[in-house]
Amino acid sequence: MSNQMKSARGVKGCIIDSFDGSYYFRVYNADHTFVDYDLRHCDLQVIIDDDDAVLYDDELGQRLDHSPATLGKE
Repeated sequence: MSNQMKSARGVKGCIIDSFDGSYYFRVYNADHTFVDYDLRHCDLQVIIDDDDAVLYDDELGQRLDHSPATLGKE
């Protein structure tokens, strides 16, 4: 493994929940391969660019989840 470093500004990727308590930042390549980066940044600023993302504030609390249609609630 070589020591490489580059700015992440402008990089598009997905936050991946490993369901074991850890998260990754996945960056896809043009050939559909990907790299999973350990997510260690404690206060990363993001802009959500996902039509399926919805902010809820209801009896279950405040959360960011999939849309009602994706969750089968529409």
